[in-house]
Amino acid sequence: MSFANYTAFTTSLSSWMDIGTSDIGASLYADLITVAESRIFREARTRDMEESFSTVIGSGTIGVPSGYLELKSAYIDSSPVQSLERRKAEWIYSEYPLRSSEGPPKYIAREGSTFIFGPYPDSAYTVKGVRYMQPTAISASSVSSFFTNNPDLYLFACLAESEIIIGRDNRIPVWEAKYQKILAQVNGLDEREDQSGSNLQMRVVGANGYRMR
Repeated sequence: MSFANYTAFTTSLSSWMDIGTSDIGASLYADLITVAESRIFREARTRDMEESFSTVIGSGTIGVPSGYLELKSAYIDSSPVQSLERRKAEWIYSEYPLRSSEGPPKYIAREGSTFIFGPYPDSAYTVKGVRYMQPTAISASSVSSFFTNNPDLYLFACLAESEIIIGRDNRIPVWEAKYQKILAQVNGLDEREDQSGSNLQMRVVGANGYRMR
C-alpha cells in the first residue's frame, strides 16, 4: 500500500468509503484526516516519533518543547551517568520541598510547560535522552515520513473515524479492529528491533534450573 501524496490518499479514502471524491468538500476530508491523525498521535509511539535531545537545566527547570508527546528516557550527562526516574510534580514537591540548590537530580516531573527535578539541581546539569514528538501533520502540500512509513495506520484510522462523513456503517467496527491490530504491531516494532540480532543463550538461575535470555 502506497500513497504518493495527499490527493492520492483522499482518493483512496473515497473508494474505501464508497463515495465520490467530489461528493464531499475537500475541507471535510481535511477534517477527517485531522481527527484521525490526532488519534494516532495520542496512541502511537514509534521510532519515527523519537527525538534525541540535550538540554541544560536553567533555574532548576527545562522547557517542554512544542510538539512534545511523551518522555521515553532521560539522564544527567555526568560521570557516572545518572538516570532520571519519572515522578509526578506533587511527589517532587513533597519529597524535596526545599526548592534551592540540593544536589544532582534523580527524579524528573512535568509541571505545565516545564520539567522540574528532585533534588533541586545544584548546578547547570545537561539533561540528555529521548522523547516522543508529534510528527508533522500531512496536508495537500506535503506528507511526513511517519505517514509514508505507516500508510495502513493512517488509512484505517481515517476509516474508523469516518462516521462523521458516512454516518452509521457496519464496516466501521471492522475498520476499527483493523486499526487496533496495526497500531499494536506498530507500537511493538521498537521492542522487536531492540531484541533483534541476538541469539538465545542459556543462563543458570538456580541449582536445578535454567532460563533463556
